[in-house]
Amino acid sequence: MDPIFGGALIIVAMLVVAALGVPVALSMAGVGFVGMCLLAGTPFALGTFMTLPYSIASQYAFVVVPMFVLMGAFAATSGLTGELYTAAHRLFSGIRGSLYYTTVLASAGFGAVSGSTVVAGAVFTKVALPEMIRFGYKRSLSAGCIAAAGTFAALIPPSISMVIYGILTGESIGALLMAGVVPGLLTVGAYMLGVKLFMRMRPDWAPTVEKRYSVGDIVSSFRGLWAVCLLLIIVLGGIYSGLMPPSAAGTAGALGALAICIGRRKLGRAEFADALSQTVSTTASLFLIIIGGLLFSRLLLHMGFIGAITDFVESAKLSPLVFIGFVVLIYLVLGCFVDTVTMMVMTIPFIYPSLEPLGLDPIWFAVLIVKLVEISAITPPVGLNLFAVIGAANGKVSSGEVYSGVTPFILIELVVLSVLVAFPQLSLWLPQLMIN
Repeated sequence: MDPIFGGALIIVAMLVVAALGVPVALSMAGVGFVGMCLLAGTPFALGTFMTLPYSIASQYAFVVVPMFVLMGAFAATSGLTGELYTAAHRLFSGIRGSLYYTTVLASAGFGAVSGSTVVAGAVFTKVALPEMIRFGYKRSLSAGCIAAAGTFAALIPPSISMVIYGILTGESIGALLMAGVVPGLLTVGAYMLGVKLFMRMRPDWAPTVEKRYSVGDIVSSFRGLWAVCLLLIIVLGGIYSGLMPPSAAGTAGALGALAICIGRRKLGRAEFADALSQTVSTTASLFLIIIGGLLFSRLLLHMGFIGAITDFVESAKLSPLVFIGFVVLIYLVLGCFVDTVTMMVMTIPFIYPSLEPLGLDPIWFAVLIVKLVEISAITPPVGLNLFAVIGAANGKVSSGEVYSGVTPFILIELVVLSVLVAFPQLSLWLPQLMIN
């Protein structure tokens, strides 16, 4: 059987099994096991299933995943979310649409201490949406703004998506995390400009100025943000300076967030247990999907599908821009039906080997992939951040309102993606300056 046709058949089979209600991780692992048994024999399949999961999960470098999740859980418990929102709100007081700006800036700040887009979307729905509704903001755009701004956590370090890319490709996790800084800030700036444009075009989407705060009130609200700055210095400073590898920086960040919670007396037994439970369940889910995906990709590799794809790219003499266009199209389509982690695990193993023949930088390409992951997280109908906002809203907004409200921000994301494609140095500048 032709490797490309056979690989496509296996991918379709996996998607059909998943569509029947089988968890995605088990779908990939199950199809991978059956395929290996048929193609290479049961001993090979059993040997792969006994060795690969342990070899992946036991690598010390990947302890950064639970540590980043734990740091985000402690940061949310410590009250940093409310402080970020209050400070941003006072900063933009006196400007039409101030709560839109506030949500964007506060989400960026929270993304710097939490690598989960879903957590960011759910948290800010509870914090920001009631205020936006109370002051008469457009419901659909408010919900869309919260969902879209929550995706900043995918690109701004500490980014779990970048860590997953590093696990799947073997690229330096430290370099990947630093590569997301400038593109993340660029995205935040694009959102701010977008909101300003919305307010000029449709001033009825926001009420007149609600309240103005004095300079003293604004300054006082920023005094409590020392904790965010401390965590940024610990994690990003440690990685950038070369003093700590990402795993140690994540551990130090989680310890710092724990100390902040204890110092503020906001961490009881229940909160501590909840943070640990959230970390364990999130990490386990992520690694199950990663292991299932790697087992599935091992089948594709064994049957020659990945090699055939690489050979096809070389023989077709595709230009890098055309190849990137195909990748963008694949992710935009898959993003409508598949969750972000599954999409990365399914596609990166056979896309990544094609980068070298085309002369594409894998660190820069990682930024493009994570940017596409951001977009897929807010792409109807299966965007995870859309579900997070709808669920946390408790009936305050409908799914239709969220879908329509997020559309302008998807357009902004596509513009930013085009800029990152056109100017790779925006992604590569900081990694190239890293010490060690």
